[in-house]
Amino acid sequence: MSVTDGRGGLPDPADLPRWLAPLPRWLEDVGLNLAWLVVAINVVGTAFGFWYYGLQPIPLSTPLVNLQFANEPLVMWPFVPDSPVATFFIALSLALWKLGRSNEYVNALAFFGCWKLGFWTPYVLALFFDGFIGVGWPMYAFLFGSHLAMVVEAFLIHRYSDFPVKAVAVAILWYGLNDVVDYFVPLVGTPHHTLLPPQLLDATTGFYTHPSPAHEYAAAGAVVLTLTATFWTLSTRVKKLESRMGE
Repeated sequence: MSVTDGRGGLPDPADLPRWLAPLPRWLEDVGLNLAWLVVAINVVGTAFGFWYYGLQPIPLSTPLVNLQFANEPLVMWPFVPDSPVATFFIALSLALWKLGRSNEYVNALAFFGCWKLGFWTPYVLALFFDGFIGVGWPMYAFLFGSHLAMVVEAFLIHRYSDFPVKAVAVAILWYGLNDVVDYFVPLVGTPHHTLLPPQLLDATTGFYTHPSPAHEYAAAGAVVLTLTATFWTLSTRVKKLESRMGE
């Protein structure tokens, strides 16, 4: 597989079936040619995401630590802002590729993050529409559309990544652990998934409630997406190896 040599060349597309590489070739090329712009957009998105979860240096009228971050144990903060972490991974993946230093572990984490959060967020936005629409139509549309764009970004990665098994294993461990602490075994406090409209802050415990069936619906979506990300990355690797063996 050819990858950039650090001077801006595009890698050749692999011979993958359409279901593994659903983007038109021209759109892949546009995304890769504009990689630094895509990196910048994702860096801004990462900063916005941390702000959305409650790390708010601005406006000065609000506490620095606010919203969900303010009510989550500090030790569990790495597991809370799932979408901002995913946009950070894709920004890092593309930046390293452009610099000629592509890292397969980062690539796998980026695919998992963009696939999983890119679909999970619109899923819960639609499922709990009545609760989320309170944020206003512009914010609702922005959250819905920007997360679907993350899925598009995920399908740029196969152009410069082989998704080796060790890298996929690291991504499974990270996102599998996220599913565990987000929905099943929170370790500290209560589960740490992104807040959903039915949740309330329990004044007695200081932790969020997780009413049924909303909790189970969100968990099911997350687990299915982790499993499908595993299938997609390993299938991409197998198809690339088959293609090379047939050359």
